[in-house]
Amino acid sequence: MAESHGSKDQQHPQYNRDRSFVNILLTQTATDQNLAELARLRIRYQGFPGARDIQQDLDKVLQQWGLTESQLFEKTRQLHQVGGIYKSRGKREEQDWN
Repeated sequence: MAESHGSKDQQHPQYNRDRSFVNILLTQTATDQNLAELARLRIRYQGFPGARDIQQDLDKVLQQWGLTESQLFEKTRQLHQVGGIYKSRGKREEQDWN
């Protein structure tokens, strides 16, 4: 039996958590924290074979905020250079490598 290499979408292990973040981003403005979250999620789902709804909604957020992906990444690079963008989350410092 031949293995098919169709376009079968995968379920991302962080899908449910990320879906909640995306829903929030869709209703909010481009604060520093929200810009960082949007960039983080864009990178996470870039090229991912699945979670098409999240990818489409991330595009929608960029459009609502009047930004291109390049502009988003430039702004967030500047934010991260200053540092501390994730320290106000009220949690111990951790990196999200998931």
